[in-house]
Amino acid sequence: MKSHFIKLSALAGVDRVFPIRVQSAKFTSTVSLVRCMSGTSLQITQSLYWLALSLTPGLGPTRGRRLAEKFPSVEDIFHASLTELEGLNLQAQSAQHIALGKSLERAHEEMAKASAAGTQILSRDHPAWPERLNEIYDPPLVLHVRGDAGALARPGHCRGGHTPSHSLWHGHVERLACDLAARGLVIFSGMARGVDTFGHKGAVKAKGKTVAVFGTGVDVIYPRENKKIAEEIVNSGGALISEFPLGTFAAPQNFPIRNRIISGLSLGVLVVEAGEYSGTRITARCALEQSRELFAVPGNVTSRNSWGPNTLIKQGAKLTATWEDIWEELPAEVREQLESERGPVASEEKPRTASLFDQEISPREKKVLAVLKQDESTHIDEIVEKLETQLSSSEIFAALFELELNGKIRQMAGKRFVKSF
Repeated sequence: MKSHFIKLSALAGVDRVFPIRVQSAKFTSTVSLVRCMSGTSLQITQSLYWLALSLTPGLGPTRGRRLAEKFPSVEDIFHASLTELEGLNLQAQSAQHIALGKSLERAHEEMAKASAAGTQILSRDHPAWPERLNEIYDPPLVLHVRGDAGALARPGHCRGGHTPSHSLWHGHVERLACDLAARGLVIFSGMARGVDTFGHKGAVKAKGKTVAVFGTGVDVIYPRENKKIAEEIVNSGGALISEFPLGTFAAPQNFPIRNRIISGLSLGVLVVEAGEYSGTRITARCALEQSRELFAVPGNVTSRNSWGPNTLIKQGAKLTATWEDIWEELPAEVREQLESERGPVASEEKPRTASLFDQEISPREKKVLAVLKQDESTHIDEIVEKLETQLSSSEIFAALFELELNGKIRQMAGKRFVKSF
């Protein structure tokens, strides 16, 4: 009888061999656990078996979890014979991948990729696994984490919305995230264009923590223009996470799937500007199913992008204008924890957040800034008209350029300008 060994060189830099039973039409052999060079027994982590389960074709999170419940441990699944697995009503493809060792082979390869990429793989048995995910109906079997895994278990809040790149709400979202992150809440979001991106930026600006949940592998930044903010998230003590294997591309069906993780990690979900058929509705529905608090920022009733939050408010979501509206709904023990971490004096002080006047600006820039608004864009012709007795056109253009360069204003479509929050 032949012996078949599957070597693992990705764990702790030591060659390892899995104890599995390999079965085919011709043979059945048991692979034994070998010892490392020092002579001590190797301990195979549970995360690797959960990873193998997650990589089994035809076996999603719910089926994988139900299968694991039928065995004393997840490791025992990989000792079961093909006949035993098929007897548990597994699809033939799934049973064969497990019994023939293909799932463990794929797990070995994924572990090697994770080691090379500097990422962690967490399972529900890992100490850093966030307990809040165990409260939802279909938690992922594993999470790929790049950054600080400890951020996942901290109290946090989610924000979502589908808004165009020129939306006036971006500044408001950034300010809300900045205020909450400065008080210790982790900001969870999906790093999509618009609201998600500005939520992450606000947390980074406040020197707080934020976690981006990807619909791709954690090594695939999507959209590409968010590569810089992704690095800032990791460098500021946050994390990039995904349930998908490394290298997974941006398939449209993956993004609605990951939304349940965003809401599951959070204590509450804030919805900003979402149309009737926006993907944010999925996140809001997940939040309700998971018994999470739902918040919404009201919008213009004539705007189709305000349909989502306005409808949610009618259905019972809390109308949200400032960070206090979210803070007062947090559980008392969470507020006490965050306030104690900030210190007895800090809890009474307003945290330092982004200010338009953090840097010295010239007198002409102050005049231009004075005619701009935060919630309404102003056309350049109107700016020139209001300041024609005080500044020349060239001075106004120069001031607008400097203010935009310093991030104090933003230029919208059609030569319109708005003050940043």
